[in-house]
Amino acid sequence: MAPQETLTVPTQPHGVAVQNVTSPSHSKKPWQSRMPFASSKARHHHGGNGLSRERTGHSRHSGVSRKNAWWKTRLFSGMVNDIRRRAPFYWSDWKDAWDYRVVPATVYMYFANILPALAFSLDMFAKTDQSFGVNEVLLSSVLASVVFSLAACQPLVIVGVTGPITVFNYTVYDIITPRGTNYFAFMAWIGIWALIFHWILAVTNSCNGLRYVTRFSCDIFGFYVAFIYLQKGIQVLTRQWEVNDTSAYLSIAIALLVTVVAYLCGIIGHSSLFQRHIRKFVEDYGTPLTVVFFTGFVHIGKMANIELLKLPTSRAFFPTSDRGWFIHFWDISVADVFLAIPFAILLTILFWFDHNVSSLIAQGTEFPLRKPAGFHWDIFLLGLTTGVAGLLGIPFPNGLIPQAPFHTTSLCVTRTVSDTDAEANKGHTRRIVDHVVEQRVSNLAQGLLTLGTMTGPLLVVLHLIPQAVLAGLFFVMGIQALEANGITLKLLFLAKDRHLTPRSDPLMRVERRRAVWVFVALELVGFGATFAITQTIAAIGFPVFIFLYIPMRTFGMPMWFTPQELGLLDAPTASPFTMESVGGNHGEVVRDAAGGEVLDESDEAERGEAGSVKEGDVVEEGRRNAEGAGRRRSSIRTGVEIELGNVEKA
Repeated sequence: MAPQETLTVPTQPHGVAVQNVTSPSHSKKPWQSRMPFASSKARHHHGGNGLSRERTGHSRHSGVSRKNAWWKTRLFSGMVNDIRRRAPFYWSDWKDAWDYRVVPATVYMYFANILPALAFSLDMFAKTDQSFGVNEVLLSSVLASVVFSLAACQPLVIVGVTGPITVFNYTVYDIITPRGTNYFAFMAWIGIWALIFHWILAVTNSCNGLRYVTRFSCDIFGFYVAFIYLQKGIQVLTRQWEVNDTSAYLSIAIALLVTVVAYLCGIIGHSSLFQRHIRKFVEDYGTPLTVVFFTGFVHIGKMANIELLKLPTSRAFFPTSDRGWFIHFWDISVADVFLAIPFAILLTILFWFDHNVSSLIAQGTEFPLRKPAGFHWDIFLLGLTTGVAGLLGIPFPNGLIPQAPFHTTSLCVTRTVSDTDAEANKGHTRRIVDHVVEQRVSNLAQGLLTLGTMTGPLLVVLHLIPQAVLAGLFFVMGIQALEANGITLKLLFLAKDRHLTPRSDPLMRVERRRAVWVFVALELVGFGATFAITQTIAAIGFPVFIFLYIPMRTFGMPMWFTPQELGLLDAPTASPFTMESVGGNHGEVVRDAAGGEVLDESDEAERGEAGSVKEGDVVEEGRRNAEGAGRRRSSIRTGVEIELGNVEKA
């Protein structure tokens, strides 16, 4: 094992080069403090002012282009630029997969994607009169993973069947079937119209609107999705009373045990217990092994005599209901064809927001990604998969929360860093992300594994999984999503004794404490309204409310909150490097070292570790040098350049 990396910063550094990076005083955020990162064509170190000539020229060009009026757009330019930006990395997307991290990421995402999807199939199976089942959900996941792993500009984003689309499907069923309308033909036309709307949005560069989407909106939607997971887990357990009380209580016990064990596996992975390779094994494979163990655990002792509801399955590669895979979309009246348009508009709004938010979170500022993103092209692909899914009679797939960020997290190569060599602080370490294994193989592989699950023998295995185990998986994924959510973190801050809260907490710098309360209250109102709508027949309109929160955050909230408060309470979801595809984040600027011309900060920048960057924090910058025992990385700590030795990679 390589020696542990130590990071030492002297109090009075000597002989260090201080680089001047300034940003507007009203918005000191982590993503504004980072040095622009050299592109693949300019891998040399930055010059004295922190910007290479090529990057500076590019920034000026971008700054001029953003002066165009918002209503003027060059059709197809977004998609073309996405492909041009990502195409040079296509071969490396496959070559870079030769890394051990791809193996546990594939296994983890297979279980993390398929098991919640199967649990969602239970919901649709029960509420759509067995119109959708296991095979439809599996095929939808396969279609999405194959298309997006092979052709997307953002292959790290996991695409599949989500909780919101489950709500959409059975709500449409409740509205349409009483009219005697052919449900599958109607859903096919929703998919066809949605394909057209997605392509219109892609062609007109609508994803440029993502520059206005901040953590505020993403946290609300992530909070909502996490509660959907918790709600579905509870709904699965309530169905267990269909057998008897004994079955229901055993199911509750199993679900809670699955939740506790799977959650503890994640804690162990980030603790200092055991050796490093044991910790990583538990973290990588703990959840899949938990599912396998408790599937067999219910057959031990007297539990073997208790009947538990299992996952319903059908014939291999056949639809659940008595039909073919291709939907006769012409078996519907002309009036119903046009009635599908408003449903398709709502679906398009949901997918535009849901998929793009999944993409943003999966490429968040906490992940040091080095390959460019492409939102416009991926919306075009999403329209394609939506139309094809409608014609096949399967649920419409789109970006998954929290699976998409979980996928990126599972591909992170981390290292352990000692804060100081001082004897009093020995053993005080922290883990930071060294890099992310950016490739297409893990997404494709988990999709192919899902396809294999549709075979007869594996469907028999799926039929052995108790529904209680799936409920427990719902709970642990919902808890993990809530744990990392910004709303949860702010609520915990407000619940703490302010006298015992560390001064280093960024929220302590918010002068008006009521500003934190108001900010969190607005987020909870948005979540509450969205969640309440989904419990009614108007559930298909739930994405509209969150969508309206975007202009409120951009234009309404600055009227009451100060720029300093918004800078501490909120931040862009992704870095300027990721947002380059859509013209950068709204209002994001950086000045050159001389304090001269304001440059557009939508050019490529390396993204460092998560958390707020305050004076004295270390923000890593530069490329890794793979040769030699020692490695040199440049860092900005009020201009201090530090030497790092060998690292212990995880």
